[in-house]
Amino acid sequence: MTLGVRGLVTDAEGRVLLVRHTYTDGWHLPGGGIEHGETAIESIKRELVEEGGVEAVRLHIVGFYSNHARFKNDHVTFYRVDEWRPCPPRVDNEIAERGFYALHALPADVTPGTRRRLAEVFDGAPMSEVW
Repeated sequence: MTLGVRGLVTDAEGRVLLVRHTYTDGWHLPGGGIEHGETAIESIKRELVEEGGVEAVRLHIVGFYSNHARFKNDHVTFYRVDEWRPCPPRVDNEIAERGFYALHALPADVTPGTRRRLAEVFDGAPMSEVW
């Protein structure tokens, strides 16, 4: 079994932080895999710094999802960041772009899982069991 994390970060204008990776298509909420010996909270905090330049001060779990359609036996813990501070992101070849986007002006190729999470949080869509 593999475990991952994703985080929902909004700025003062209500825009959502999204990242585009160099190794897969589409725009995603920042996150990644939980590393050996790491807790889920440690993982999401690390991923937010590395991918988004966000230091989470206060966050909470929104849901826990199956990601079996993409990876057999994979699950994702989804967090909402309630308070954060900007920090320097990791500079490497993993993130091609990052930015805050208004919900009505998201990039065209936002992934379906990301769109479902945004609809659950902002539009009151029923919570899905799958990412």
